[in-house]
Order: sequence, then C-alpha cells, then structure tokens
Amino acid sequence: MSLPVVAIVGRPNVGKSTFFNRCVGRRHAIVDDSPGITRDRIYQEADWSGYSFLLVDTGGLLPANIETMSDQIADQTQLAIAESDVIVFMVDGKIGITGGDRHVAELLRKSPKPVILAVNKIDELKQQAAMHEFYELGLGEPAGLSAMRGDAGVGDLLDKVVSKLDPAGRAVKPTTTYEETTVDEDNTTPKEYSIAIVGRPNVGKSSILNCLVGKQRTIVDSTPGTTRDAIDSTMKHGDALVTLTDTAGIRRRSKVMYGVEAFAVVRSLSAIDRSNVAVLVLDATEPVSDQDQKIATRIEKSGKAAVIVLNKWDLVEDRSSKHMNELSEEIRSQLRQLGHAPIVFASALKQQRVNKILEAAHQAWQESNKRIDTNTVNRIINESVALSPPPAGSRGRRLRITYSTQASVAPPTFVLFVNDGKLLTANYKSYLERKLREAFGFAGTTLRIITRNKNN
Repeated sequence: MSLPVVAIVGRPNVGKSTFFNRCVGRRHAIVDDSPGITRDRIYQEADWSGYSFLLVDTGGLLPANIETMSDQIADQTQLAIAESDVIVFMVDGKIGITGGDRHVAELLRKSPKPVILAVNKIDELKQQAAMHEFYELGLGEPAGLSAMRGDAGVGDLLDKVVSKLDPAGRAVKPTTTYEETTVDEDNTTPKEYSIAIVGRPNVGKSSILNCLVGKQRTIVDSTPGTTRDAIDSTMKHGDALVTLTDTAGIRRRSKVMYGVEAFAVVRSLSAIDRSNVAVLVLDATEPVSDQDQKIATRIEKSGKAAVIVLNKWDLVEDRSSKHMNELSEEIRSQLRQLGHAPIVFASALKQQRVNKILEAAHQAWQESNKRIDTNTVNRIINESVALSPPPAGSRGRRLRITYSTQASVAPPTFVLFVNDGKLLTANYKSYLERKLREAFGFAGTTLRIITRNKNN
C-alpha cells in the first residue's frame, strides 16, 4: 500500500526545511538563512503516533524578480494540491501575513485536500497574540510552533497531521507467518502483471512508454487519469496481459523544476508500490544521482522485480561493448540495491533496443515467481555451509542451519531454521544469497532470507 503524502508549502525562509528535519529525526534538508536554499528534491518517510507518511519539503521559491513570485507560488501550490493527501501551509509568525501568503491561501481554500495552517517562529509567549491575525487567511485555527526549538508546538502540529490521515494509513508492523508450501516444479507464473516505468524527470520515461505501446498491434486499451494522474496502458506481450504505468506526467516550467521533481519522485514511489516490476530509467549522458539512489532503494525494499534502462544511449560517443561492460559495472557499483537487475542500453528516440525492456521485465517477473522445491533448497544451503562455514560469534557460538525452505514468491523468500538468528551476519547472509543466485538464477528479483529459531 502506498504511503500517504504530506507536503509542506510556503514562501522561502519560513522554516519549512527546519520543520522537515524535526519530523524525520535528522538533519536531512539543508537549512540556511538565505531564501530559496532548498533546491534538492527532499522527500523522506516519517512516522508519528504509529502513522507512517511520506513528507515532502517543496523547497524555497527563488524568483528571478518579484513579479514572478505569484506565478511560482501558484505552480508549486497547485502541484502540492494535486499530489498530496494533506498539506501543511507554513507562514512566518514574526513577519506576519504577506501578499504571497494570501495568494497561496486563496488557492488552498479551493482545494478539497485537508490543509493545516502552521505559524512558525512562535518562540516566545508574547508572540502568541500575533497568531490571531492569521485567521484572516480563512484556513481555520492556526497552529503555532517553533521548528527551530522543537519543543514548542511541533508535536501538536504532527497530531493534527495524522488526524487527517485515513485510518488505513496507520503503520502496523506485520506479523507474518511462513508456512511450507507444496512446490509445483512447473514454476507457473501468473499471466497478468504490471510494470512501473520510474525515474527522474526528463530521462525519457514517456518516450519509452510511447515506443513500447506504439510497437504493439494488440493494445487492449489506454486509460489516463488514475488518482495520481499517471497513465496506464494495457497491452499483450506473449501470452501475458501487461499494464504499463508511466509516472512522467508532471511537467511544469523549468523555474520550478525542483518542486516538480520532488513530486515526480513521490509519484514514482507510489507507482512502485502498485507494480510487480519496476523499470528504473537512467539518462546515459548523466551520472547516477541521489534521486536514482532513492528510487532504487524503494524498489529493493518493496521487493519488486527490477530492470535498469540506460536511455539516450544514442547520445553517447563510445558505444563499444567494452564501454557498455565498464558502464554496467559502474552502475551496479553505484546502485548496489539493484545489483541483481539486468541493464538494457536503449534509445527511445531512435527506437533502439526498446523491445528488450519488455523482454527483460517479463523475465524478471518470471524469476520473481520462481519456486524451488525444499529438498533442492536444503541441498544448496548445506553445500554452501560446508564450503564456507559461518563465522563464530563473540562467545564462540556458531550459526547452525538445521532446515531451509522457500516460503513465498514475489520476492522469493527463504526461511532458515537456525539455533540463533542473531548469529546470521549480514556478510554471511549475502554469501548465502550469492550461492542461491548461482544455483537458481533469480536475475532481476530481490531475494529475502529470514531466520526462525528452531525452538520457536
């Protein structure tokens, strides 16, 4: 299930990034007295009172001149309205209401989304009286806080935020039970699955989708306008029905691109959660970015099958096999989360190797649904342990694996019954994963290895 989205909007230098850092529990956004300092795409999962949500710092608006302020604020606010579930409108309690605040408030009053008016920089008791003027904005009771101090009003504001979330958004830690299943050696894979085409803006996601759909003569239908305004296209590939989701529908003028990109990533995260296979599109002419890293991490954590596409390959001067191999190694090193994913070098503009994307995605989906019978799993694990025994713990205790089985698929999940799960180190888990991949493939899919203590 996708996390609800909470966006922080407002003028520059009202304290949005300071509040953001308080919420996520660490200094994640850059804080500076200069207005408009937040230009990076800031989005992070946050938790309060058992509710999880994706918090978005929309960044400071830094206009070229004062006349463009209204247009930029309008663009950013409309984007927040479209993409968020809850909006925190932050104003400066020391400065008071400005024309920009009134402009944003006018837009937010027309929105069906819940809006919380946050008056920041209320550091002293005498400033409480100044909050009353913000009733003029027509957004209900203002919530006073000091994001800098953190002990004044931040918790109360977060209480208001989670009160606006749907109860289904409550963060509940699952208590999953794994049962041994009867394995069908035919490895039957479902005949219907979905692919999310994700990545930063302007890497060519829409071009890839158009190229894929345009090449097929068996398009079932094309339905625009999901809740996130993504575009879903359903088509046949082989004997499978495939739904393609393009997350590149956000386009605004370049002067607010940093705000646009924040919500583009939010949209990508939502699309990943709804998909079976995530196709991460990179720009072959640019280095791997922080955004690429974040999206790759979400794909890995969600357990989705994955394919990496290096688009715009036609713009690269050296397209030799040697350079392709070197670049593949470099990308796998930078995106270790998706080291198992196949890499496709393509050009949507030239329609080169685009068909390889669907083939790789289909193969990754099949691999993510592969089941291995228990006897074979036990044999490979036992051989791996015999070849390289687990290291001894701090007290000389050593991990003992008495039984192994594959518990589920998508992603393939293996349960090891052991004497003490705490003795399974990260390095040894990686070793066992590597041996499982060597034996069974699993290209393009995350593997999960969990332990269960024998006595339990």
